[in-house]
Amino acid sequence: MSKVKNISLAAEGQKELEWARLNMPVLAKIRSDFEKAKPLKGIRIGVALHLEKKTGILLETLVAAGAKVAAASCNPLTTDDRVASAIAQDGKIEIFAWAGQTNEEYYWCLNSVLDSKPHIVIDDGCDLINLLHTKRKDLLSNIMGGCEETTTGIVRLWAMHREGALKFPVFAVNNAHSKFLLDNQFGTAQSATEAIMRCTNKLVAGKTVVIAGYGWCGRGIASRMKGMGANVIVVEVDGTLGPHESGLQRGLQALYDGYRVMDMDKAASEGDIFVTATGNKNVLAKSHFEKMKDGAILANAGHFNNEINEVELKKMSKETHELKDNVMQYSLKDGRRLYLLSEGRLVNLSRPSGQGHPIEIMDGSFAVQALCVQELAKGKKMPAGVHNVPKELDDSVARMLLESQGIRLQKPTAEQAKYAEEWKEGT
Repeated sequence: MSKVKNISLAAEGQKELEWARLNMPVLAKIRSDFEKAKPLKGIRIGVALHLEKKTGILLETLVAAGAKVAAASCNPLTTDDRVASAIAQDGKIEIFAWAGQTNEEYYWCLNSVLDSKPHIVIDDGCDLINLLHTKRKDLLSNIMGGCEETTTGIVRLWAMHREGALKFPVFAVNNAHSKFLLDNQFGTAQSATEAIMRCTNKLVAGKTVVIAGYGWCGRGIASRMKGMGANVIVVEVDGTLGPHESGLQRGLQALYDGYRVMDMDKAASEGDIFVTATGNKNVLAKSHFEKMKDGAILANAGHFNNEINEVELKKMSKETHELKDNVMQYSLKDGRRLYLLSEGRLVNLSRPSGQGHPIEIMDGSFAVQALCVQELAKGKKMPAGVHNVPKELDDSVARMLLESQGIRLQKPTAEQAKYAEEWKEGT
């Protein structure tokens, strides 16, 4: 049985879901195909994603394919209680989620999803998969495979993979080109910037904005802030974080993209707004807080709430209090004030300020998820470990996204295709 904050919010949630349905044409096409073929008939799916309107349409699509679905949020603050109530009221999907969960409630919800004994899991951040490999090992024999939505989760999965600890195949959905090129770059750019502005109502133009991390998310945020008139500083590291992630190369790219590049020790005294987008921990810590201007704003667009060390910030403060929704003032002992948005959690998804990525962006991301789940349900033998999304699946989503905008690209001629495979000079 579902557990949500207030089932009476369902009517409002239905309006949100309807708006998403009207603006997600790719998932609508997939759903139509799924309703006919029922490729997930008899399959139980456990989900841990940010529970808001776009996610609701993905869950409906899986149910249309014949699946039985149980879902929780992958973050204690990111549930839209209206949408969670609307999905739960229908009765076809079990929902265990509400905004403002305690840590204990958060894990109770994840475990409630696993109590459904899923065959396939969809995760965002790897908490659900981690539980399966630690406290719920009894369920591993049921699992056919999984899908991971985000960069942070894939970093954790690769660590498990290297140690031989990952016991089933997982599609790295985040690594699909039709996902990370759109979702991470353009989706995060718009959603994080919008959420910071909703929280603060502050002018961006003329401010110095420090972006920590120049992966796809950081690039998008930097570009959007620059377009709004900010003086952007990019912070990177001299090292490799996660698979194939070189901070030096990213720092070089940021420099040639026109940004000032430096380390956080130097940037800390210059920034008016700080945005972390690294997926790592203690990116903003005590040594940085000590150098920040009075009134500096701190926001996280990474995944977990450990990028900004809130514990150290609190120790440095003589007083803390919530000024308004998602804005906490830390009054430091030397008289300066620092403002932490959304408790250091994902600013672009923390209710009520964050609405998540734009609908069109998530249409593509969740289309990849739906087709990857279908692929896993086919029962093909795949070794345990991290797997890239098949190229033909990735391309099919990109094609559908273009076609939904009235764009059809020509195929190369036979002559052009042959020429692309030749190696002899002058052929």
